[in-house]
Amino acid sequence: MRFSRTIEEYLSNSTLHGARFIVDKDASWLERIFWVICLVVSWYASWLLIKASLSAFENNAISFVVESSYRDWNTNFPAIIVCESKNMDRIQEVAEQLWGADHDFTLEEVLSEIAFFRGESYHTVHECSGEESTASCFYSNFSYYAELVRSSCVDSISNCEWNNKPFECCKYFHRMETELGICYAINSLQAGMNKGPKLNMYSNRYTGPGTLTMKLHTEATVFILGTEEVPTLVTPKTDFLVVGPYISFIRYISKRDIENDEEIRQTSVHQRNCRFADENILGVHNYYSYSACTVQCRKDRQMELCNCSSHLSPNSPDWQLCNMDGLECLNRNYEDLSVIIAKWSKRRGRKGLVCDCLPSCTEVDIATVFDSKDNMVGQQNPVSRIEVGLIELPTERYKRNLVRGKLDLVVSIGGTTGLFVGASLLSFVEIFYYMTIRPYSSFMDSRLRRLVFD
Repeated sequence: MRFSRTIEEYLSNSTLHGARFIVDKDASWLERIFWVICLVVSWYASWLLIKASLSAFENNAISFVVESSYRDWNTNFPAIIVCESKNMDRIQEVAEQLWGADHDFTLEEVLSEIAFFRGESYHTVHECSGEESTASCFYSNFSYYAELVRSSCVDSISNCEWNNKPFECCKYFHRMETELGICYAINSLQAGMNKGPKLNMYSNRYTGPGTLTMKLHTEATVFILGTEEVPTLVTPKTDFLVVGPYISFIRYISKRDIENDEEIRQTSVHQRNCRFADENILGVHNYYSYSACTVQCRKDRQMELCNCSSHLSPNSPDWQLCNMDGLECLNRNYEDLSVIIAKWSKRRGRKGLVCDCLPSCTEVDIATVFDSKDNMVGQQNPVSRIEVGLIELPTERYKRNLVRGKLDLVVSIGGTTGLFVGASLLSFVEIFYYMTIRPYSSFMDSRLRRLVFD
């Protein structure tokens, strides 16, 4: 009875439109039914619009536009990452240190596979496992032997120039751990813990398109990537150069950036369907990117299948790295670990790695415009010359804008409830008041009066 009186009192005094007519003692039953129907329809319509607003906020909060106001843009040069791919002279030198001058030359193939591991290890498994394994094989600590073979920055890169101005190569090319082994990168977030000196590699209408030139003293793969991206086993062929001695390589590229509105940071990862570099959830690299995520995905799958990861896995503790048994396991599962496929392909029985990785919010579109390879006539030393540059300054870029923020959601919900039921925030406070505070205060008031008059 007390609860029904409270409800009646609330409806009589409520600011919600039409509510007081339901309990109006002068109203007929027909009038009361009419207002009940009106209230139900209004609340239902309000709920449908609120639901639509919530759905739009969750799924359609972002819009992409193309900007072309390029006159005042500063365009950052891509990250250039040099990863040694082969060095037989160094392998022979290390092999002689380990096994002497009269060693079995198949061990050099083993050493090469370990130093430049790409997921397969045919010679290593054939020579160093089973009952007929070679006595001089090593069975663990592969990362140590890989580092013995790999060349240092000073031995790999020289004669660096940015826009025809020389600079000290290894001051700005920083060490970078990748799943391809130790590489050296300039203008990369991921290299050198993002510490150390940085070369200003921005291009604008005052500087003109930027160009980087250098000489390499070893066979290598030169990756041209976004500043947060990393080299992987499955980096597209369009994103790197395979360089060798006595060849001059020239590549000119076009670059299109993605700019983000400042308010984009207010949205969730689900809403914008991308991650910023500092929203990192990975263990293998310090900053998030799609390619870094695939490296983490491959490592997790290696741990799942073989209970260890490749000895070249970046930023991994020693206890996680594979010994010879683990290397055999990685070799057996090469097809499952080397290719990234879509979920629907996996359901059809195709072998490969399924990675649920979001793109970076700042990833760039890099396209090759001009490529050339020429012999270096008269060159005596086994070096290669690399030239990478922007063909022109960008005239377009994408921009991610926020079209439905939290404030827009609040305004939409408030407008909907105000339009259909005449409610405001205080209208809902009234419900709380009549259900809790008012009955309690009435009860305390009556008790106090009894005490006074008694």
